[in-house]
Amino acid sequence: MAHIDLGVQESEFPGIRGPLRFRPETGRPLLDLVEVLLRGPHSLTAGERELIAAYVSGRNECTYCCSAHSAYAAAQLDEGMPLVDQVHADPDRAPISAKLRALLRIAAAVQVSGRDVTADLVQAARTEGATDLEIHDTVLIAAAFCMFNRYVDGLGTLPAADPGWYAQASERIATHGYLPVLDH
Repeated sequence: MAHIDLGVQESEFPGIRGPLRFRPETGRPLLDLVEVLLRGPHSLTAGERELIAAYVSGRNECTYCCSAHSAYAAAQLDEGMPLVDQVHADPDRAPISAKLRALLRIAAAVQVSGRDVTADLVQAARTEGATDLEIHDTVLIAAAFCMFNRYVDGLGTLPAADPGWYAQASERIATHGYLPVLDH
């Protein structure tokens, strides 16, 4: 049970969904941010951006966010969950582009501290073809998911009890995006 009464049945609104409903006036801007970062027009695919969110959430040991965004990434990547699992296990050996690998290194640095992002990490990403927009958004995705992870875990919300819930949610997210989350 969450640390506070969220006013919802937590089994129906696991993870961040309960707090978003508890305070929709803060939930809507958070969803707007996620919609832009993970689904808006971009040179990185939605699956790659979801993978960055899942990777950071895994490093933060946030069960709900890692499970949710891993499922969302898998649904939008041709290689599916096997690739997501490989990235979680060892991004240096996962079969991803050198550019995405360099961006994941930046995301990992942000997860520790924004100050851990070095000029060398940024240059390595540029060398692999990353644009300033891709670097910017990787930093922002990583920073935002550190906040989301702490929001979810700080309120003691529960992850979904049924692992299949994440697959169903991934279909909704891939089809309709994040903004209808408050409506479901």
